[in-house]
Amino acid sequence: MEFSHPLNSFSAPRDPSPSLSVKDESMDQEDIIATVLDFIEMEGTDDAAFNNVALKLFAYQFKNNEPFMKFARKRGKTPRTVKSWKDIPAVPINAFKTMNLSCSPIEEAEAIFMTSGTTLGGVRGKSYHPVLDIYDASMRRNFRDRFMGRYERIKMGIVFPPPSLMPNSSLAHYLDLAVRDFGINNSRHLMSASGIEFTHLFEDLAEAEQTNQPYALLGASFSLVHVLDEMARIGHTVVLPSGSRILDTGGFKGQSRELQQDEFYNCLETAFGVPRSHCINMYGMTELSSQFYDDGNISCPSVKSGPHWLRTRVVNPLTGESIPDSQTGILAHTDLAHFNICTTILTEDAGVAIDNGFQLIGRAAGIEAQGCSMAVDEFLKAASGT
Repeated sequence: MEFSHPLNSFSAPRDPSPSLSVKDESMDQEDIIATVLDFIEMEGTDDAAFNNVALKLFAYQFKNNEPFMKFARKRGKTPRTVKSWKDIPAVPINAFKTMNLSCSPIEEAEAIFMTSGTTLGGVRGKSYHPVLDIYDASMRRNFRDRFMGRYERIKMGIVFPPPSLMPNSSLAHYLDLAVRDFGINNSRHLMSASGIEFTHLFEDLAEAEQTNQPYALLGASFSLVHVLDEMARIGHTVVLPSGSRILDTGGFKGQSRELQQDEFYNCLETAFGVPRSHCINMYGMTELSSQFYDDGNISCPSVKSGPHWLRTRVVNPLTGESIPDSQTGILAHTDLAHFNICTTILTEDAGVAIDNGFQLIGRAAGIEAQGCSMAVDEFLKAASGT
């Protein structure tokens, strides 16, 4: 099954413009960027429009990303034979750790985002961004629609280092965009090279209670666990004003104690007075240029979904074929914003398709994990010509 957020198809279909025609395979990077930016800004799209852009990107990436081209050829997938975005071969995410995948010279990249290195022996995957225009436009549109609610701006505290300390972190860039574009003037980062600045955090929380102005706390899941532990240590809780919200992302990655999802969100609600309906989890990956959100965590696992330029299938990792609804498989994402590398990636995350979205079950295990490893081997052999 494939799916996108139900709000992404609310207006009438419109004919794709000539610039999105799949017959013209000569589009350069500037044309591709303009096409994707236009698609992100559309207020209504249909399956045909998504497919049109996806096939155009496939042709561009097939032409300009040699390892991807070799892999696609090995699969028998070329711009002449692929007629649906569902048939674009998915690149396993571990390939980002062993090969330089890019349609443009990597030395010209404006940004290089790197994975945390928690798998594959600490080797870090890389995503090369020749420009950040599309990444930033994707983040802004999606964040506004899925996190901000009725607010244009809100006071924010970011429990994560700024890009100056973590220049290769896509999350640092994402959170910096959030505070700059959606935070009011006295919003700030609450983590420095020496760790979490609890004094500043508690000042912000006290001010929010006193002024009755809503507050947004954003950070890595493990960072918020450290905040919860410090608040428990000193016996401190707050009740943030109505409209306040919390965003967590990334899991715990061995950086804090592990909490089950229900326990984690119960602790956030107790410590901050923010209902679980306003505790939002963002699911993102270095190997993508867009993010998924849930609509709160009243119950866990929550249902996650993406914007109209991001679609997901639950697949068999070896064949790439979709599996029936309600069955666990591996998540494969097609992100039109990830224009410079490959639109479609095969994750190592297990999930179940449900209600116009998916539930994230966790890391692949057993036969699904074996299938992911075999898919990586297939890619590497095809891309290296062996």
